[in-house]
Amino acid sequence: MLIASASWATWGLLGLGLASFLAGGPLPFPSEVTLVALLEAGANPWLCLAVATLGNVLGALVVYGIGRGISRGGRLGERLANRYREDPARLDRARAHVDRWGSPLLVAAWIPVVGDVFVLAAGLSRVPLLPALAWLTLGKAARYGFVIWTFLQVR
Repeated sequence: MLIASASWATWGLLGLGLASFLAGGPLPFPSEVTLVALLEAGANPWLCLAVATLGNVLGALVVYGIGRGISRGGRLGERLANRYREDPARLDRARAHVDRWGSPLLVAAWIPVVGDVFVLAAGLSRVPLLPALAWLTLGKAARYGFVIWTFLQVR
């Protein structure tokens, strides 16, 4: 998969946006490889930061929306719950953290495996969208900013 994610860089910023979207959603996808490949090819780091952050936040908003849909119940909620299964114990722990810390917890949404569960739990707990969006954006921008900073230091 790493080779496949590096080849997304041949699509330029569009490829980075798509890779970041997939990584922000429920699919495990190494968007950092695409980001580093673009930086290696000479892409503007600030533009890469903006595109990667936007794509990743949009992917996370899909997970948040799934959580909101499940929380509404009804036919849609049942269908989403059946399609998007998560370990109930892990999801309960994540909901407890969201209930305790609120939307600022979403700054940690970039953490692999745990982050998606936090975002889903935020949707299930009906955390207001605008604060959730702000904290998601901050955390994801910091993550990609760190990757870019590290790349520029090593290069």
